[in-house]
Amino acid sequence: MNAMRWPTEVASADELDLSHEYILYVEGVSVSFDGFKALNDLNLYVKAGELRCLIGANGAGKTTLMDVITGKTQPDGGNVFFGQNINLLARSEADIAQLGIGRKFQKPTVFEAHSVLDNLEMSLKANKGIWYNLFAKLSAVQRDKIDEVLSIIGLQQQRHMLAGALSHGQKQWLEIGMLLVSDPLLLLIDEPVAGMTGQETERTAELLTGLAGERTVIVVEHDMEFVRSIARTVTVLHQGSVLAQGTMDQVQSNRYVIEVYLGEEA
Repeated sequence: MNAMRWPTEVASADELDLSHEYILYVEGVSVSFDGFKALNDLNLYVKAGELRCLIGANGAGKTTLMDVITGKTQPDGGNVFFGQNINLLARSEADIAQLGIGRKFQKPTVFEAHSVLDNLEMSLKANKGIWYNLFAKLSAVQRDKIDEVLSIIGLQQQRHMLAGALSHGQKQWLEIGMLLVSDPLLLLIDEPVAGMTGQETERTAELLTGLAGERTVIVVEHDMEFVRSIARTVTVLHQGSVLAQGTMDQVQSNRYVIEVYLGEEA
């Protein structure tokens, strides 16, 4: 595909152009580390409101792709745009977070010595800067937002519990809530159900499918049954490129996926 001509900069997410339905454009992106191509001319397009699952063996490029989208890693070449008009490669990690792109890593990073409510309040205030965080009181609108998020993540009854006393699954939900208080447009979620019980996995599937629509959600996951339960579209990465894309049934029956990802002969 020929490279597109993109505008170079835009002021804020308020100007996000979603007129072509897509919220994320990753085109021709390559990343090399000491001669190893972590991403190899990768193209990925994600529609606004979509729940997309990324799968692939270790080293396929999933984490590197998220690093590029969030500004942690600069690619050797290619374009990454948020909507039609926001060039993410021209933005810092902090700027990208402010634009409405939130990322949740595999291991929960909650403040365990603080309550669930405190964790959400600190996350909300963190978007406003240090001075605000130290001295400002939350408005009624902000408190309503926290109450809404507590309802979404199912931790209303645990609001005053120390985060360290939560189950593993509840900590994962709290961290998702810590992203949600800032109203992100795009959520990048890394292996959300690793280590969860069956019941927690089911609840997480409900949570993520409920988030899609108003928000766009990209999930990296190794649990294929979980992927099947939530995904309409699955993208398979292999050696830094897109190997296949489609429904779970289409992907699992793809001869190339069977050969290289499932390790079987077609």
